[in-house]
Amino acid sequence: MTNRRAKGCLIEIIQTLVLTLVIFVVIQQFVAQPFQVQQLSMQSTIDNGQNVLVDRLTPRFDGYHRGDIVVFAPPANAETSRGEPFIKRVIAVGGDTVELRDGAVLVNGIELVEPYLFAVEGTPQPTEPQSDVTEWVVPDGMLFVMGDHRMRSSDSRSFGPIEVATVVGRAWLRYWPLADFGVLVSAEHPELAAPDASPAAARP
Repeated sequence: MTNRRAKGCLIEIIQTLVLTLVIFVVIQQFVAQPFQVQQLSMQSTIDNGQNVLVDRLTPRFDGYHRGDIVVFAPPANAETSRGEPFIKRVIAVGGDTVELRDGAVLVNGIELVEPYLFAVEGTPQPTEPQSDVTEWVVPDGMLFVMGDHRMRSSDSRSFGPIEVATVVGRAWLRYWPLADFGVLVSAEHPELAAPDASPAAARP
């Protein structure tokens, strides 16, 4: 009886471990995934070394919107030597026109209000071009993304819009270090509420 009980306990432990592993994999694949930021492009919204939780579930139903912070696989023409995922903010979605003019960002001809920009002595950084291109029309199924720290970010200004299919998910919670714990709220842009500035959200 002792041997049978020992074997029974061992089988239960193995089953529990396997089930736990399966649940963990399913959660990471379809619900939420941890991500450690190893770049400076989102300062001071998200600093280098902080950990965020990436929502992989709700974008399947609600898509991505202007102001969302997203984690995505960098395109082949991105400047990266390590190939780790990028984290940037969605500036425009499919159907939008983006223009850089005099340090400002215009979406559909309307200047974007960006309170999240990295600031030096209280003055937000200007958004400068990273190539000769200063205007883009974002195709359907793609997103135009930029970092909040514009001078430390390689983004759509250099590699163009990204495919929605390459996006892992929407960063929604900064959970580590605990002192920096907080929800990452998507930026709202009421200035873009005009009829000509409201294309549908981009879905995976």
